Amino acid sequence: MQWELTKLSNEHANVIRATLPLVGEHIEEITKLFYKTMFSNHPDLIKNLFNRGNQKQGAQQKALAASVATFASMLVNDDAPLPESMLSRIGHKHATVGVTEDQYQIVHDNLFAAIVQVLGADVVTKDVAEAWDRVFWIMGRLLIKFEKDLYAEAGVEPGKVFRQVKVVACDTLAEGVTHFTIESTEASKPLPGHKPGQYISVRAHLPDGAGQLRQYSLTDAGKQSHGRLTFAVQAVKAHDQLPAGEVSNWLLENVKQGSELEISLPFGDLVLDEQSNSPVVLISAGIGATPMISMLSRLALDKSEREVVVFHADSSAAADAFASQTKHLASQLPNCRFHTWYAQGESNETTTVGDRLDLTKETLPSNAQYYLCGSTAFLQACSKDLESLSVPASHTHYELFTPNEWLLK
Repeated sequence: MQWELTKLSNEHANVIRATLPLVGEHIEEITKLFYKTMFSNHPDLIKNLFNRGNQKQGAQQKALAASVATFASMLVNDDAPLPESMLSRIGHKHATVGVTEDQYQIVHDNLFAAIVQVLGADVVTKDVAEAWDRVFWIMGRLLIKFEKDLYAEAGVEPGKVFRQVKVVACDTLAEGVTHFTIESTEASKPLPGHKPGQYISVRAHLPDGAGQLRQYSLTDAGKQSHGRLTFAVQAVKAHDQLPAGEVSNWLLENVKQGSELEISLPFGDLVLDEQSNSPVVLISAGIGATPMISMLSRLALDKSEREVVVFHADSSAAADAFASQTKHLASQLPNCRFHTWYAQGESNETTTVGDRLDLTKETLPSNAQYYLCGSTAFLQACSKDLESLSVPASHTHYELFTPNEWLLK
């Protein structure tokens, strides 16, 4: 998919350059007010579309602020590259929850009302409003086009991504981690395959009437699945004054074999490049192993001869939900090695206990593609390691648990 960027006029660019520092200074205040106003005007959005947990933590507000600021800065800097990875990540997230073109107008109207309220009508003059309106719709139209292409590729009308499924198996992988196998409730409409590394949205119909959505990475190879998909859910416990995960805990407490669920079609841009023969390095922590298992499963299914390295960090062997599956899949590949890092336990030839995963101390293949998934702190450390090793940014691909991409920059 090609990004066709529309440039700002010189007049609008000058206005953005002049006002970007002021908007940046107040961007978090603006986005907080924006979401508060939008949810007041459209309560169904926070009930059935937006992640209430991320809203409580402020993650979504900061993600929006970072996205707008990044895009505006790029538009007024001729040397800045188009943030394609950021736009792609947003577009796939939008597709998996069924965002449609008309909802961009809702965002626009409430966002600009917040900008005027925070900065004041004397600051947001007609010229300023026009320039920032232009920024919004350049970014918005890029995403609308991208998302329409994703829907077309999936063979559905825009936003029509949800399917009713039944759970055919529930398997406990570790304490607080359950693996679900699902299939369509309509035999004539089997679930599609997917690219290794993609995810689905799962809608939980909670006791308060909300239909909250969460994304879960698919763990199967993505083909020859006979219309079945698999995903794993880890219970999110309350910690550091943050609430427990309402969807993850609801799923683990209520969903059994035979239960029905509402899910989206698969989307996501952290996918294995199957056209390449370059080495693959899969790096994960905790439940971040899920997209890596999908990639490893596809490599094993295809009997790939590529060099594959699998690194995983976890609290202990008992908590490592995919330890046995990783070992099994790695044994099926002729050129694969794996190593784990645990906080507790005993070290052996494939396990290190006590030390963190430090990529600068590891032997890594040249010209490899790196795929990472884990907590923000884990990704920050790994990104720093790869940067110090002069790994090109184009060779590094990652998935995040929450909308915290701004923390990696």
